[in-house]
Amino acid sequence: MIPLHDDNPTTRTPVVTIALIAICVLVYLWQVSLGPRAGQIAVYSFGFIPAVVLEGVTLPAELVRVPPELTLLTSMFLHGSFMHVAGNMLYLWVFGNNIEDVCGHVRFALFYLLCGLVAAFAQALPNPASQVPMIGASGAISGVLGAYLVLFPHARVRVLVPIIFIFFTTIRAGWLLGFWFAFQLLSGFSASAAEGGVAFWAHVGGFIAGLGLIFVLRDPQHRIRLGGRRRGRSRLPVTRRRPGPWD
Repeated sequence: MIPLHDDNPTTRTPVVTIALIAICVLVYLWQVSLGPRAGQIAVYSFGFIPAVVLEGVTLPAELVRVPPELTLLTSMFLHGSFMHVAGNMLYLWVFGNNIEDVCGHVRFALFYLLCGLVAAFAQALPNPASQVPMIGASGAISGVLGAYLVLFPHARVRVLVPIIFIFFTTIRAGWLLGFWFAFQLLSGFSASAAEGGVAFWAHVGGFIAGLGLIFVLRDPQHRIRLGGRRRGRSRLPVTRRRPGPWD
């Protein structure tokens, strides 16, 4: 299921969400402009390689552009293909604005980066000797999805379903994100950590980080009501109507 939009209104302009999308798109265009060989070099130079950060493996001098620890950050803005960046940015656009609305701009930026860091280690720790570069924003965005599940499980999300025929439907966020997480978890157990491909454990780790960090980094004025059946954050207060002369 491909999310297109939700029915969850916001009160703040999502400037950080928009900035993150813009940076990722610009970085991807830069990657494409390099050509295949130089683009691959950029992935090894700025991607997160567990063996380099955790095991002390040394890269060839021509590949070292930033300190190894900094690749935990730079890797979040690199992508491997058009569909990779397009899919990640779509999820960030649909769900990120509401989390930024709840956290505020600065807290949301910190939330996003912390989820990305947790996601990177969740993928690396099962195989710290891996020399496969990890790139992409999906770990950090998974944290956004985890926070959304906590805050807005009953929000309605319009999705595109490409199964045999393409059709549109609306589903509660809790079901959509629950199915998504279950798929990542099952795929993580069946995938090989030593090979390239989708970093499923990064998705799982980022999602779990988002579940917890939203309680810490949300705006203190926003109260989390677990299990509350409401569509979005903005809601008119319920008032008691006084009896009129015709009641």
